[in-house]
Amino acid sequence: MANPAVEMTVCKCAFGAAPLPLEVSSQASVKSLELNVATIMDNRFQNFGMCSSPTNPAVIAATEAKLGVFTPAPCTPAIPAPWVPGAATVLVCGKPLLNDSSKLICINGGVIQVTKSPATTVETP
Repeated sequence: MANPAVEMTVCKCAFGAAPLPLEVSSQASVKSLELNVATIMDNRFQNFGMCSSPTNPAVIAATEAKLGVFTPAPCTPAIPAPWVPGAATVLVCGKPLLNDSSKLICINGGVIQVTKSPATTVETP
C-alpha cells in the first residue's frame, strides 16, 4: 500500500547528488501530522545539488569544457508535468493525492521519487 506524501517528505532525483524535502504549494488546508498534504501538482524543487545526467545541456557543456572528461553541473530541475500516477481515488482540494509510489520526470533525464515520508498508512486487521 502506498503512503501519502506531505511537506518535508524527502525526494531524490536519480541524477542528483542531494535529496530534498518536498515543498507543498498546491494547497494549504488539508493536513496530516500537522503538515500540508501533497498533491501531484507539487512539482517545484530548488535543486538536487550537482546533476550527473548525460542528457542535461549544462552537464554536456561542462564536459566539453573539460575536453571530454565527464563533469557534473549544478542541478536546474526542468519539470513541466505533474507527478504520475498519484492516487486517482483520493482527491485533496480537487487534485489527486501524491503518494510514495509516484514518479516525477525531469526534462534533463532524471526521475524524481519519494524516498521517505513522515506520513504512513497503517492497515488494521
